[in-house]
Amino acid sequence: MTQNPIIKIQKIDFHWQMENPFLFCAHHKDQYPAGNENQGVDASHFVGRNMGSDFTIKDGFRMYHGEEVPGFPVHPHRGFETVTIVTEGFIDHFDSLGAFGRYGQGDVQWMTAGKGCQHAEMFPLVNEDSPNPTQLFQVWLNLPKKDKFVPPAYKMLWHEDIPVVETEDVNGKKTSVTVIAGQWQGIQALAPAPDSWAAKPESRVGMFLIHMQAGSTCTLPAVSPTANRNLYYYLGDSMQIAGQEVMSSHRIKVDASQEATLQNGKADSYLLLLEGEPINEPVIKHGPFVMNSIPEIQEAFADYQRTQFGGWPYEQEIPGNERNSGRFAHYADGTEERPRLKN
Repeated sequence: MTQNPIIKIQKIDFHWQMENPFLFCAHHKDQYPAGNENQGVDASHFVGRNMGSDFTIKDGFRMYHGEEVPGFPVHPHRGFETVTIVTEGFIDHFDSLGAFGRYGQGDVQWMTAGKGCQHAEMFPLVNEDSPNPTQLFQVWLNLPKKDKFVPPAYKMLWHEDIPVVETEDVNGKKTSVTVIAGQWQGIQALAPAPDSWAAKPESRVGMFLIHMQAGSTCTLPAVSPTANRNLYYYLGDSMQIAGQEVMSSHRIKVDASQEATLQNGKADSYLLLLEGEPINEPVIKHGPFVMNSIPEIQEAFADYQRTQFGGWPYEQEIPGNERNSGRFAHYADGTEERPRLKN
């Protein structure tokens, strides 16, 4: 007899509950106004905010740690990776290796912090005459001990190249799955950063954005009895999973060894699916560092204080790209790329 594949259902808000090998995920959804001459928010919106640490929605948006341009000014990381999935809006990236760029509108940035780097992630308001809606997910993926000191690097996955699998059920209702990591129905994702846990086939790391039309049906395939699998139902109304009703804004932990059928309700639904084999090692997190022991965390702080992980090679603490720069990546080796144009 088939068991119920649902293991746990839990409410989600801004920070989502993660399972090994994932460490953290923040869902940023902000309705920013038109940008000023500096691609930032006009000062008239600052009244009543805790500027410098503004994490409360007011007038439809947060400023986070930004003072004019929203976002996250320069800060360090060591021992894990960030995977930043931007469905709306843009991010300006700068790091201590000398790499920088702008990405968004469906792009994904895969950054391996490894032995340590600093970076800034700002949300430029490129539209001067219209609002700047922004939605993104930042997922932290752990690295095993043997890879925590790999050289830091980042890679762009441009949305023009990211596979999307579209299916239609027997009723003609469609489901669209964006394959960020892993594979879906035999369609393989683009390669992640080379030293990623996700680059190892035995990791079975999968990251998928799922969009289901109202009334559509989708089946999650069985993966592994030892993998952790979580659905984050971040937008919609309700659906049934294996016959059990689930409302939006919930995390649904499901058994990765079983198939699980999703039957959507009366509104379009949007989910992020994260799955993978756990890294069976101790996890010690403190601020921006993720290691295997307390002494390693202490060493990370000492190394950062001593070396600044290479320093900050820009004149400005919070640099930015030109308004009309478009989407591009300038890598530490001096090469530059832009997304290819679709035929």
